[in-house]
Amino acid sequence: MPVHDLSAIFSGSLVGLMLGLIGGGGSILAVPLLVYVVGVSSPHVAIGTSAVAVAVSALISLFAHVRQGNIKWRCASVFAVSGAVGAALGSTLGKQFDGERLMVLFGVLMVVVAGLMVVRRVSSGDINVRLTLLSAPKLMPLLLGYGVLVGMLAGFFGIGGGFLVVPGIIAATGMPLLFAIGSSLVSVSAFGFTTALNYALSGLVDWWLVGLFIGGGALGGILGGRLASTFSERKELLTQIFAGVVGVIGLGVIWQGLF
Repeated sequence: MPVHDLSAIFSGSLVGLMLGLIGGGGSILAVPLLVYVVGVSSPHVAIGTSAVAVAVSALISLFAHVRQGNIKWRCASVFAVSGAVGAALGSTLGKQFDGERLMVLFGVLMVVVAGLMVVRRVSSGDINVRLTLLSAPKLMPLLLGYGVLVGMLAGFFGIGGGFLVVPGIIAATGMPLLFAIGSSLVSVSAFGFTTALNYALSGLVDWWLVGLFIGGGALGGILGGRLASTFSERKELLTQIFAGVVGVIGLGVIWQGLF
């Protein structure tokens, strides 16, 4: 097997491992891995390819949360639909943006994500929150506003945006973290497929790499899921370490793009 293909499988496995091990944030590594490890020359192709892989991974994870009943479907659907509109706008803008400058901004995003992972806190939330005719005047504007904003960022950078969707849904509804994570996967899937379609229509998706990346991600996800129980008591420490790695890589991406 060519080194190029092995690199893609390895990169997908690493993303899947992180997602399975710490439960989020791992997909932020997909674009840098595709550019700097796999050797994809165009940042736009890397973003389009990453969007497909992230969307499929989120869809697979969504099924597990459906079985566990961890999704507030009405809230999740409104957030996802409004966010998909934002993702379409964001990805259209991203395609027009200079590739090198886009990678610099992506590096800045990685540093911000690292910071969010360090300071995030678990909130009990309101488990009884529902989108109804009575609650709609309060919840709908927040769900629509946060959805469009997060979707635009996800589409622009070609990421799932789970690290933004989860706090966005919590801010809009006040639901518990577990339900926010489950509900966020509806949006991550919708954002990813919207972005992927937009890039695919412009021929900016490497479908062979998508298959290799998803295959590697599945293997890494299985391993990460098994290791998660072993390191459950150290998950917070692992998250902090991973945040540090993301931050350092982000600074490296910025340096690479500027100098």
